[in-house]
Amino acid sequence: MIPTPYQPHRHYGLGAVNYHTGATVLLVRKHKRRREIAELLDALLDHHPTETIYVAWDNANTHQDDEVEAVVRRAAGRLILLSLPTYSPWLNPIEMLWRHYRREVTHCELFASLDALMAATLAFFERYQLMPHRILSIIGAIP
Repeated sequence: MIPTPYQPHRHYGLGAVNYHTGATVLLVRKHKRRREIAELLDALLDHHPTETIYVAWDNANTHQDDEVEAVVRRAAGRLILLSLPTYSPWLNPIEMLWRHYRREVTHCELFASLDALMAATLAFFERYQLMPHRILSIIGAIP
């Protein structure tokens, strides 16, 4: 047993990447519940006010809820959720970007504080947002 002084503070990244442009939408929240998933879908709709949005969607229990369904209904056919097979995260392009993020930012790194980790995280996404071609390469949209 190793005593710890307190429970660790956590933050979760919720995101989406446009498979055609490389643009990303990132939300960082203290929780990853149904409410935050619905918030991500709302953010996607805000970023694309007139287009139809197709979202690769896994079968996580946070993705199946009345709050999420309400966002889909409000979108009036502009938000299409494409359900992926269970236990198939490699089919979701955002997972490749998360993997790249972990390799570049958090792998073998100790941060002095949560604020330092959050700053490194936001810097990563801001830097890559300026290189959409690189994001497209990471997610496999271009060879």
